[in-house]
Amino acid sequence: MHASTTLSLGAVESRLSELLERYRDIRAATLKLCEGLSAEDCALQSMPDTSPAKWHLAHASWFVETFVLEPHAPGYRAFDPHFRALYNSYYVQVGERHPRPERGLISRPSLEQVRAYRAHVDAAIERWAAACRADTALLDLFELGLHHEQQHQELIVTDLKHLFSRNPLHPVYRARDAPAATAAPPLEWVAFPPGVREIGHRGADFCFDNELPRHRVYLDAFELASRLTTNAEYLAFIEEGGYRRPELWLSDGWDTCLAQRWDAPLYWQREGERRRVFTLRGLVDLDPAEPVGHLSYYEADAYARWAGARLATEAEWETAAEAALPAGNFVESGRLHPSPAIGSGGLRQLFGDLWEWTASAYLGYPGYRSAAGAVGEYNGKFMVNQFVLRGGSCATPRSHIRASYRNFFPPAARWQFTGIRLAR
Repeated sequence: MHASTTLSLGAVESRLSELLERYRDIRAATLKLCEGLSAEDCALQSMPDTSPAKWHLAHASWFVETFVLEPHAPGYRAFDPHFRALYNSYYVQVGERHPRPERGLISRPSLEQVRAYRAHVDAAIERWAAACRADTALLDLFELGLHHEQQHQELIVTDLKHLFSRNPLHPVYRARDAPAATAAPPLEWVAFPPGVREIGHRGADFCFDNELPRHRVYLDAFELASRLTTNAEYLAFIEEGGYRRPELWLSDGWDTCLAQRWDAPLYWQREGERRRVFTLRGLVDLDPAEPVGHLSYYEADAYARWAGARLATEAEWETAAEAALPAGNFVESGRLHPSPAIGSGGLRQLFGDLWEWTASAYLGYPGYRSAAGAVGEYNGKFMVNQFVLRGGSCATPRSHIRASYRNFFPPAARWQFTGIRLAR
């Protein structure tokens, strides 16, 4: 899943050295996300769509063990053969899998044993790197493992937030001072002319297979909102009966809204006339200027219709974002919460803060082919009943995101850091 080229032996060794250093940094960053958590915090699962932090810690090691060490490190011995099925996620070709909704029932192995498993895999990777004569394809696979772990870093944060939100004590994951009050800049519209564009990854650096092949698309003239939709703007939608007006909703969305009894974004609470929101620093007052988050595609689409606009297609979003640097509020900021937009003129908050729902179904690009073997199950088999999101969030590692990155979730998903950018 790397734009592979033929490299000299020296170039291969240099790339392996670089990847090994990144591996160490990424593995350390994962453990840092779990600092201060109890064994109980790391073992619980709040719903079938989430996983315990302990499971994420183990599965990230399982991926490297299964796809790099076992087939390519002579003499490697598995830490525990039972882990092959216990921490397999959805790789049917690898073998048996523990049921996803029951990951929170795995009290054993202990958190200490999972940490020992990670250390076992890390030591084996160091030995493999010191002895291996890797080729480009093997390095591509190793690099995929790095980005795979970064995805699970984000899931550790989002899954813990959902878990803690279910606790009536409103536990704090990371204590931070409340940010200074500010006002969101006025929403402006940024215009783009019609024409033939190219989207999809280009260059020789890493990308997932679903970002390829790069291809041409025709776009009519369109406009994008200069910033993300705010809490105040979404509150106006609520107060005008947005959750009680079926004409604003897709049919399946309306049925879901009624069945789930939605009346506000996930994590919003009401105390009399006071609106509060659960965050990773605890329960706080709702900031009107912050971007509204934890919305389903259905809610984003209904809001856009109420606002006299729509959601962008992923081709429109990528066209607008391609020349922008992936700078923004990412996990490295430590805020772990979307920040209000700052300044005026041009597009802001394209990267970080909140994943942006698009109107595009998650499908393969023209000519798309998944990789051979079990690793080919990574993306391609999920290309149904999902919508594309773009841009990353406040829980995304900065080095993990790019303009061509395609995230995807089913339209009812709300536990991720997801928000709205209007288009027209």
